[in-house]
Amino acid sequence: MRDPDKFDAFYKDARERLLVQTFALTGDLAASRSAVRDAFVVAWHRWRKLSVLDDPESVVRPNAWRLAQRRHTARVWHRDKDISPDVKATLDALGKLSATERRTLVLTQLAAVSMPQMAREVGLTREAAERDLQHAATQLSLALDIQVPALRSRFDDIAGSVTDTVRWPRATIVRRAGAARRRTHTAVGVTAAVAALVVTGSLVSNATGVRPTLDRAVSAAPGIGAAPSTSDPSDAGSPGSLESEPPAPTLPETSLLSVSDLGARYDLDWTLTDTTGNDDGTGMVLPCQRERYADPRGEAALVRVFDAPRTKKTSALSSTQMAEASGTEKRAKQTYRTLGSWFGDCLQERIQLLSTTAPQGVGDQAIQVVLRSWAKPQGTYVLGVARTGIYTTTTLVAGGVDDEAGPSARRAGARLLSSAVDKLCQLPEGGACGSADAVVEPRPPLAAGPAPAMLSEIDLPRVSDVTRPWIGTEPRSALTNDAASSCDTTEFNGKFQGKPISNNATRTFVIPRAKLPTEFGLTQSVGSLPGKRAAALVERVRSQLSDCDALNTNITRLARTDSGATSLTAWRLRVEVSDERTLTFLMAIVRDGKAVSQIGFLPSTPGDLSTPQFVGLANRALLRLPRLPAPKKG
Repeated sequence: MRDPDKFDAFYKDARERLLVQTFALTGDLAASRSAVRDAFVVAWHRWRKLSVLDDPESVVRPNAWRLAQRRHTARVWHRDKDISPDVKATLDALGKLSATERRTLVLTQLAAVSMPQMAREVGLTREAAERDLQHAATQLSLALDIQVPALRSRFDDIAGSVTDTVRWPRATIVRRAGAARRRTHTAVGVTAAVAALVVTGSLVSNATGVRPTLDRAVSAAPGIGAAPSTSDPSDAGSPGSLESEPPAPTLPETSLLSVSDLGARYDLDWTLTDTTGNDDGTGMVLPCQRERYADPRGEAALVRVFDAPRTKKTSALSSTQMAEASGTEKRAKQTYRTLGSWFGDCLQERIQLLSTTAPQGVGDQAIQVVLRSWAKPQGTYVLGVARTGIYTTTTLVAGGVDDEAGPSARRAGARLLSSAVDKLCQLPEGGACGSADAVVEPRPPLAAGPAPAMLSEIDLPRVSDVTRPWIGTEPRSALTNDAASSCDTTEFNGKFQGKPISNNATRTFVIPRAKLPTEFGLTQSVGSLPGKRAAALVERVRSQLSDCDALNTNITRLARTDSGATSLTAWRLRVEVSDERTLTFLMAIVRDGKAVSQIGFLPSTPGDLSTPQFVGLANRALLRLPRLPAPKKG
């Protein structure tokens, strides 16, 4: 039974304290007021559980802080003419501290919590939290040119500048909004249950099961929706002012991975080093990340970082988790696609995609990619992305370049991702949870580059003794085919067996400024034609290479595979140009149904690829080839 009188008293007692705290963190009064208001709406929704706690404010406070930090506009206090110069200076100085340092100061100066509780709320050990607090107090006192004991008066000034200027909605309005939120969640739960029954019935007759998808080729993404409101209604007593604005979802720090979660997947001595809202610095906490948040209009975000020291068997490892809460499931799906595009189409130089897999039974959607960075510091990244309801999370385990990136690393990474989903799925509006034994299944690489059916820079391995990045030309019509060898006459711009080859394109990859010979480079050409003709084209190339009788050419077949409508064949050709010079050329032709691709590589010294590297590249081209459109009729 919810006790409205007890809630009303709690609301009237705590709201101004929380307002002052959030204002000190953000300097944004409108965002702080709406965040505190919405945090109390959520509190009434959960009041049956919160009311029995000794300190319900310790649960409402982190929610209010995160909502305020997500909604505020940086340094907006500069536009408020009513703020005194001293308050403005204090807010400016606070804004230059890290988010964790600001939280330690606010908790000790404005929340009057104990040191152990302060450490728990900022997600650090007591010793680390005390160090951050001491450093923050010293930096703030230096910036304001006052002694540390005088900081308390500056925080009192912040409190006095806002508490008399804000009008609050009546407690009855907050409770009505909380009740409406509860009814919405109940309706959503009933709908989800009915949908689950329907979907379960459909799965019984669907032998293929449900597959997670992350495909930039289907780029018509759903609208992200409106930004969360930070308005301050002039009529705080209007019953509709709150009920028309749904409260933001919560993202408590307890919903993130812990040291024990890392230890269960990786038997190492892990240390939690930081937990933030990712609102400091550049916000680039993951490899290949392009923006601070994958959902720029999201409601909450948290980042947690762990480290493990070097052992005899492994290099030093680090792990990062990023979690985001979106306003709706539709936006969460878009967030999931955005994260996938960051990692599947990494724009950082000298990053190579090693594998793409899908962890089964992990949340509503899940994908995993393994990347290798050849830039300094070199390393291997196991990245997992998953969505459960309105929440998305990314887990990263980063190690040295010599660390294993094979099946065991992928399994461990998938199970870590599953553990992350297990915590988020318990939150309101969460979705499917994780699997205790997350099995990974191979998946085609995610769409990358300007031509998703062709190779991209992320596919190309490091060539020997070269430290510059690969650069690809823009795809163009295959007027010529530089991927063909001296023994075959394959052309993609024309007809084969009387029919034109459709969707023909070619692009070349080189390594500029690497002091390589001008002939060095890798070229790929693609085209589509009816299935039987596509198979016949491949057989003609195979026959031409087999029958090549040039006296100065030695041909070695490196690989041949045939499986249904797919095939791959690769060769090395050594051509004696003169008594002093031999030219080496690597060539492969691959087919997937109606799509055919030819890859040619002219190495140099330095600048060579091993046989496994080239055959692996041909396999990657085969995996990307199904994205090529079907041949045109006629």
